[in-house]
Amino acid sequence: MQLRLSKIIVTCLSFTFLLVVVFGNVTDPNSNYQFVRHVLSMDTTFPGNTLMYRAITTPILHKVFFATIIGWEALCCALIGLGTLKLWKARKAPLAEWKKAKGTASLGLTLGLIQWYFFFMTVGGEWFLMWQSKIWNGQDAAVRMFVFMGLSLIFLNQADD
Repeated sequence: MQLRLSKIIVTCLSFTFLLVVVFGNVTDPNSNYQFVRHVLSMDTTFPGNTLMYRAITTPILHKVFFATIIGWEALCCALIGLGTLKLWKARKAPLAEWKKAKGTASLGLTLGLIQWYFFFMTVGGEWFLMWQSKIWNGQDAAVRMFVFMGLSLIFLNQADD
C-alpha cells in the first residue's frame, strides 16, 4: 500500500505542477507569449546566423504556437489529474485493476515528455536555435521538466508485485 500511495503522490505532483503552469499562462499570457515570440523570431540568436531562414516573424503564428503550447499543457494536466483520481480509486484494488488505472496518467506523462523533449528541446532548442540566446533560452527548464516527468512515468510503471 505504501508504494501505491507513493506513486499516487508523485503523479499528483506532476498534475499540480502543470496546473500551476497552465494557470500562469492563462492569467499572465504576455510573459510566456514574449518567450515564444522571441524564440520563433530568432532575434536573439548569434549575429550573422546563416539559419535565420527558419525564423517565423508573423505575429498570428506566434499566437498559434503559444495557444498550442497552452492547450497541450492543459491536456497533459487533465490526463494526469484524471489518472491520479483513477489511481486513488484503485489504491486498494487487486493488482490487475491497479495496473489498468495507470493508463491515463501514463498517457498524460508521456504527452508531457513529448512537449518538453520535442517541442521545447528539438523544435525550440535546435530548429529555432534557442540555445544561442542568453535571454530567451528555456532549455534548462525543459530538461528539468523532462527529467521530472520521465522519472515519474518510470516510477509509476515499475512492477508492483
